[in-house]
Amino acid sequence: MADYDLTYWPVPFRGQFIRAILAYAGKSWDEHDSGEIGELMDLDPADQPIGFMGPPVLIDTRSGFALSQMPAIALYLGDSLGLIPDEPAQRALTAKVVNDANDVIDEITLDGGREMWTEAKWQEFVPRLKRWMGIWEALAARHGVTAEGGHLLGTAQAGVADIVTSTLWSTMGDRFPPLQALLDETAPLTAALTRRLQATPALVALREASFRQYGQSYCGGQIEKSLRRVLGG
Repeated sequence: MADYDLTYWPVPFRGQFIRAILAYAGKSWDEHDSGEIGELMDLDPADQPIGFMGPPVLIDTRSGFALSQMPAIALYLGDSLGLIPDEPAQRALTAKVVNDANDVIDEITLDGGREMWTEAKWQEFVPRLKRWMGIWEALAARHGVTAEGGHLLGTAQAGVADIVTSTLWSTMGDRFPPLQALLDETAPLTAALTRRLQATPALVALREASFRQYGQSYCGGQIEKSLRRVLGG
């Protein structure tokens, strides 16, 4: 039996943060196909493992504990797997980083595709995306990250904040090279940290498995098509 049961669509996007934390911690998990996910979503909340509107949903198979919402899952895993510092300020900063990452992917998909990207909308958004990158860069610089080493919160070892940061920017940059170039230019410390984390064996394996399973897919649907139109991918 796998350590966890993960419900998420067969694309990277929001579920990739959870996969990356599990992979980095050396944990196993099972996933479900789209039909099974649809059936679970159609259930009355009282009949779901935990009431939710959309995935991800994670179940700890040993305890049966179930949780939805990416930030909540990431923080739960960080706590239970020893990937969040005990110091209150660092715990709060970890939560901030996870929630910022969740905001970025909402913005990059225009709140899940409520609208589609046009060239004009994208050009208007670029300064805001650069500001997001700058927010990460300021945090990295404040805690001593350099091009050669360091962790986002100044900790001795990588934690959830580093894993989520690396997953956010690498998943996006791998599939949209102009965004990788923008990160390299705007936030070089963040880009260096991202590459270091992605070079760890567990995350290398996850990246390779994700390309085998999902190809170049990022978030799917019409919103991804509109992203590719404005980014030339």
